[in-house]
Amino acid sequence: MTVSYDYAGKHVLVTGGTRGIGAGIARAFQAAGATVTICARTPPPANDSQPPQADPRAPRADPRPPPAHPAEDPRPLRADPGGDPRPPHAESRGGSRGLCVDPGEDRRPPRAESREEPRASRVDPGEDPRPPRAGADPGGGSWSPHAYLGEDPRVPRVSPGEGPRASCADLGGELPAPRFVRADVRVPEDVERLISGFERLDVVVNNAGGSPPAPLAGTSPRLHAKVIELNLTAPLLVAQRAYPLLAAVGGAVVMIGSASGARPSPGTAAYGAAKAGLHHLARCLAAEWAPHVRVNTVVVGLAATPDASAHYGGRDVDASAIPAGRPATPEDVAAACLWLAAPGYVTGAEVRVDGGGEVPAWHLLTTTPP
Repeated sequence: MTVSYDYAGKHVLVTGGTRGIGAGIARAFQAAGATVTICARTPPPANDSQPPQADPRAPRADPRPPPAHPAEDPRPLRADPGGDPRPPHAESRGGSRGLCVDPGEDRRPPRAESREEPRASRVDPGEDPRPPRAGADPGGGSWSPHAYLGEDPRVPRVSPGEGPRASCADLGGELPAPRFVRADVRVPEDVERLISGFERLDVVVNNAGGSPPAPLAGTSPRLHAKVIELNLTAPLLVAQRAYPLLAAVGGAVVMIGSASGARPSPGTAAYGAAKAGLHHLARCLAAEWAPHVRVNTVVVGLAATPDASAHYGGRDVDASAIPAGRPATPEDVAAACLWLAAPGYVTGAEVRVDGGGEVPAWHLLTTTPP
């Protein structure tokens, strides 16, 4: 039996929807007739089967580098392997909008009275002195949370006052690529710019998240703080800002959770704790926002995505550990999202998409020949 959904006239936001599970969710809502916006800090990969299409109403990126942030170590982070090791300049509130300047260049013209090369611009007194949240963790790891958002830490964010203009897409013929918006959902200002551009919003899928293997002992506290920020704080910020629009139409929030938040998660303790917090956040919001907005969680088990190998320590998912005999696919997760986002009674629920869970060790011991 095939279940179909009609999301014609609905407007859907999928965070981190440029690849993997997020991209699958975005495609499913589009196929059901919705106008879909995805957000991250860089567009979908160039080899994506459906590259983003130009839209004259879509927001333009601000050519100025992103602002720095005050509560972080003022020393710049090391760049990811292969990336530009030079930190971008801080944003100047009085700067003009020109071409995007290379991070290593000075935006100011040289002074006439000096023959020396212009120095890198200093932070405006009114700006935050922190460098952007980018690059590797200073504790020795090489992970950047941007990798799990399909992001590049040097790409500028959405400029103030600009955002997506949701409109019904013509779904005749080939499925159009979803509208893409540059935004970092961990930053309140970016979330404000993102959501303020919508005239209507029916569904928010909080999909952005992820973590590398990060045993607690010997790793930097900042790395674990970033993992929690990405997987728990960011979904809270997006849901909070989207609530008025969702409540106006009786909309829904779908959190993409993880089995790591429902059982011990050795090696990714901060990630598991953040996902457990996300599951509980969804239940709290479901009770707080009922009956105006429904909030549910899809708890994803072992999944086959482009980033799965990195998440599982460089190894492929072992299908023998899953009762269903295979890992979840983006299409499996998307099917649950379509059901939970459709108008109905269900709220505060956790739908497990894990193929029956993971085969416990005692079962293997009792069924494997000696």
